[in-house]
Amino acid sequence: MILVTGGTGLVGSHLLYELVQKGQNVRALVRDVKKTDLVQKIFSYYSPNAQKLIEKIDWVIGDILDLSSLQDAFEDITEVFHCAAIVSFEGKNKNEIIRINSEGTANIVNLGLEFNIKKLCHVSSIASLGDALNGELTDENSKWIASKNRSAYSVSKYKSEMEVWRGIQEGLHAVIVNPSVILGPGFWNTGSGSLYTTAAKGLKYYTLGGTGFVDVRDVAKVMVKLMDSEITNERFILNSENLIYKDLFGLIADETGAKKPKKNATHNLLKLAATLDGLAGLLRIKKRELTKDIVRSSLSVSKYSNRKIREALNYEFIPINQSIKDMAALYKKDLMLS
Repeated sequence: MILVTGGTGLVGSHLLYELVQKGQNVRALVRDVKKTDLVQKIFSYYSPNAQKLIEKIDWVIGDILDLSSLQDAFEDITEVFHCAAIVSFEGKNKNEIIRINSEGTANIVNLGLEFNIKKLCHVSSIASLGDALNGELTDENSKWIASKNRSAYSVSKYKSEMEVWRGIQEGLHAVIVNPSVILGPGFWNTGSGSLYTTAAKGLKYYTLGGTGFVDVRDVAKVMVKLMDSEITNERFILNSENLIYKDLFGLIADETGAKKPKKNATHNLLKLAATLDGLAGLLRIKKRELTKDIVRSSLSVSKYSNRKIREALNYEFIPINQSIKDMAALYKKDLMLS
């Protein structure tokens, strides 16, 4: 049986669909069983038999920080997909983000060794990668260097990966995937989904920063392919294309009928906006959204290589314009139902 942690998230829910529709026996670790409604929603995007597919999943209540619940979840498990993690750029929660992501992964690794599982697939992030030199593409060999500019999320994913590498040294068979910014439907108000929703409502400003983007369907498919392969003890960047944010917002606007941003948000403008946003958060007027880490990333340009995974699996990624188009159809459908 296969265990999936973080099954009610964007990656986890798409991974569950990929596994269940292939007829795999799957157990999903979930902290709140009510969130399985989100999984059914994702399944309904791709199958008219969403409810029947959901019923094939063995749902287990648990937490990656709760060893007793994890031990119950690991009974009769042969493979583990570790998708659970906190994705946040809130500076005030820095220590908590690092603790949960790294300790949670350590628990998964330790139980994987204890239960002698065949293989682990750990979902990391491009945030755990180093920076390429001289404008080159960042690849799996780019060295991560600690600095004050690293976000808490970046540190937490780096430390999480170190736990996996430690497990590998102790005999665990594992693969690590480092997705770029993951695009996918259903979670319209969190993560990259909120980025899509904001652009779909129309933006006045754009930034000249940029990064890599990948379709969540590709992430799920590649993870399954890696686990089915003989490949082990390797990490792989999952990235379809590198885009500047202005172009991404333009693609979303084209598909949703929104206005395209026409003004460049300069560094000084973003700093002022972040200060005002932080003040509003302190006064509890609104939840803080624009942090220093977000400002920094919105202005920087990072580019990522997908050569290693393409060659390892002979895999071709979904073009981002197709991802945006497919998301737009589901976004409009969900908007009409809400």
